[in-house]
Amino acid sequence: MLDRTNALPGHADPAARGTQLAAFATHPDAFDARLFARLLAAREVRHELPLLGLPQDILRDLYLRWFPGAPLPPLPAQPEAGTTFTANLRAHMLAWRNPALPAADTACLATIIAHACLRPDHLWRDLGLAGRDDVTRALHRYFPGLPERNTGDMRWKKFLAHDLAVTRGETPQPAPGCPGCEEYGRCFPKRLR
Repeated sequence: MLDRTNALPGHADPAARGTQLAAFATHPDAFDARLFARLLAAREVRHELPLLGLPQDILRDLYLRWFPGAPLPPLPAQPEAGTTFTANLRAHMLAWRNPALPAADTACLATIIAHACLRPDHLWRDLGLAGRDDVTRALHRYFPGLPERNTGDMRWKKFLAHDLAVTRGETPQPAPGCPGCEEYGRCFPKRLR
């Protein structure tokens, strides 16, 4: 019987681990399989799975659903603590969810994206993706209608925080992770004065 509690050794590279995970998917070349493989691998290889914000049972189910047969890494007992921002952003994104896709996957992605907004880099980097286009494609697929609201071509983390605030009738603020980003002054030049 396969021991599903230990990640395979020698996978400190997120891309290599992502490729390995995707190989266990029923459809390894499908966008969704590659997306979830990258999201998980980016945090797994750094022993940062709690940063995804997913409770242990939900995280286990995500691995089992997408990558049956893949060795499971040690799963955190507790996810990173959520904030009011992450809860509100998750709910906002889920209001735009694609009803044709599994609700569990959409909820996981909304949670992962909301928690990535707490990190101090571009959203695509915080998610472990190859670039902004990967975020764009994921948002269009899982939350159709939401990306179209980004008429100013804002960076995704900035847009998500902005759209959440506008929808709630609040003054737009940077996402919690934005002030730590090297591009903060470019995205929010008036805040540095």
